[in-house]
Amino acid sequence: MSRVRTRPTRDDTREKLFEAAARVFEERGIGAASIETIAAAAGFTRGAFYSNFASKDDLIVAMLEDHVERSLEHHRNLLARHDNLTDFVAALRATERSRHDPLGRAPLLHMELILYVARSEKRRPDLARRLRARRKMVTDIVATTAAEVRDPAWAGALVLALEDGFRLHRLIDPDSTPADSFFRAVADLQKLA
Repeated sequence: MSRVRTRPTRDDTREKLFEAAARVFEERGIGAASIETIAAAAGFTRGAFYSNFASKDDLIVAMLEDHVERSLEHHRNLLARHDNLTDFVAALRATERSRHDPLGRAPLLHMELILYVARSEKRRPDLARRLRARRKMVTDIVATTAAEVRDPAWAGALVLALEDGFRLHRLIDPDSTPADSFFRAVADLQKLA
């Protein structure tokens, strides 16, 4: 009887490399993490790494892109089921989206990767494109769920700034920044509107 050998799909390989890179980056830092270490942590060779990514920089950009795509998909799915802002925010608060998203589980690593890409003039346009996609998503959510808001694009930018700000504050001082700070701020903004 012969054994059937199955190879992981390209998506499976990329997913394992994302997970391994997140662990290695957290343990060693981005600068000290080698491609060999990331590949070995994923159970692959350097060749498997290079068949998916041209460099560590390409891996980082792909990780950020994957994170944004997962976030967009998650928000679109919620929006399809919740068409008013109060229900949407309640559903968002109740869901756990980071289970399959290494950057969703590790906010400090997420911020480090953003800073890493932002420092590269060559890569900054990639990061800006992802930021615009997030802004558009939040603008669409505001436009769909809060008809009374006069300028959904500006409201979306405010919401993103609040989210990023509270995420950063929570990393620096979790004792004075409760985990639900962002959702509390959104609820307060709803009352003001």
